[in-house]
Amino acid sequence: MSQDKILMEKMERLKQYFKELGDVAVAFSGGVDSTFLLKAAYDTLGDHAIAVTAVSLSFPERELNEAKEFCKREQIRQIMYEFKELELPGFRENPKDRCYICKKGILTRILQIAKEHGISYVAEGSNLDDNQDYRPGHRAIAELGIKSPLREAQLTKEEIRLLSRELGLPTWSKPSFACLATRIPYGETITEEKLTMVGQAEQLLLEEGFSQMRVRIHGEIARIEVLPGDLERLLQMELREKITEKMKKMGFRYVTLDLEGYRTGSMNEGLK
Repeated sequence: MSQDKILMEKMERLKQYFKELGDVAVAFSGGVDSTFLLKAAYDTLGDHAIAVTAVSLSFPERELNEAKEFCKREQIRQIMYEFKELELPGFRENPKDRCYICKKGILTRILQIAKEHGISYVAEGSNLDDNQDYRPGHRAIAELGIKSPLREAQLTKEEIRLLSRELGLPTWSKPSFACLATRIPYGETITEEKLTMVGQAEQLLLEEGFSQMRVRIHGEIARIEVLPGDLERLLQMELREKITEKMKKMGFRYVTLDLEGYRTGSMNEGLK
């Protein structure tokens, strides 16, 4: 079977899934997966599909602005609410199941918002590839009865990007993003200061043209991950000195480069 036919079948499966739900509130972050999910839901259900977006310290302002712009452009109703993750019991301590604590807090509130607006179901954007990584947040999804339409339709990340491009979505080539709390090693206390430092450091790299990257924080050390093809450019003296100087002003004492380069879930490498 050709790839185009496979994609068409999966897209139809996704639309049918939404039709069976009848209405849905999509947990919308503005990333690749949730943008495609929201678009598919809205195209299928119209105003019976809404977006709900959490505004938090772990969610950079640029991501929030992109999410708002997308909903405005597509004329999709978006509900935003303030989410104070640092007030969740256990979150600051940053245990191995931190994602579970956070995800449960976010989705519990979205369930309440959906109910207040007469929406029966809440959907989130996990895809088939997410099954291969350490994802404690999936436990919260299961416990709360949240729908995962992209996984139900057996859609992979690559397929979501391909379908997003066909739909003309601006996110089809957008770099993968995870909340800023993932930049802090498990067991190291999460603070507003650390989240702010990481967010500012990554914004700096974005402005310097590094699209897919991470800045991990280890105490006073910034560990930069960029794509292997970007390592050489980052090491150029003028740019290296500029980035180092600015990151030290943000609060880092040492600025380092990870020679393995960018990879998802590098903080999970220390887990047994």
